[in-house]
Amino acid sequence: MTSTATPPGLARFNALEEQAAHTALLEVCASTAWARRLLAARPYADPDALYAASDAAMAALTEADLAEAMAGHPPIGRPRPGDPTSAREQRGMAGVPDGLRAEMLELNLAYQERFGHVFLICATGRTAEEMRAAVRERLGNPPEKEREIVRTELGKINRIRLTRLVEED
Repeated sequence: MTSTATPPGLARFNALEEQAAHTALLEVCASTAWARRLLAARPYADPDALYAASDAAMAALTEADLAEAMAGHPPIGRPRPGDPTSAREQRGMAGVPDGLRAEMLELNLAYQERFGHVFLICATGRTAEEMRAAVRERLGNPPEKEREIVRTELGKINRIRLTRLVEED
């Protein structure tokens, strides 16, 4: 038998005052357009409804909205000091040899120069070597393809963060 009760974190999110809910959503994704769309669809009956709304909002983001969302992410290998979310998500870069860290910095800079924004990847569960291979491969992408990859990666990051938000006790 399965329970249909709303998870405590989702119930709390649904009950938040609008500004507090908006702030919580911006911690998940820095795109104000994405946050506004999710805020407008509250309350959510279950996590799947929230995830579906997130996916739809992600698909609707303009290039400017994507740029705003990406600006909320630090480069791989340089999590924001004092930011536990960024440190947790980039755990695969913790303790890597200096040579690999320096190579990632170089690759990040090359990527940023080519595409005009930070290299974005859902780093959760990935090793430093996997992230290095991904940035190397993606450097060769045409900008249009890379934008769609970024949109997909951002959606994955948002899903992980939303899951944490709705599953908190």
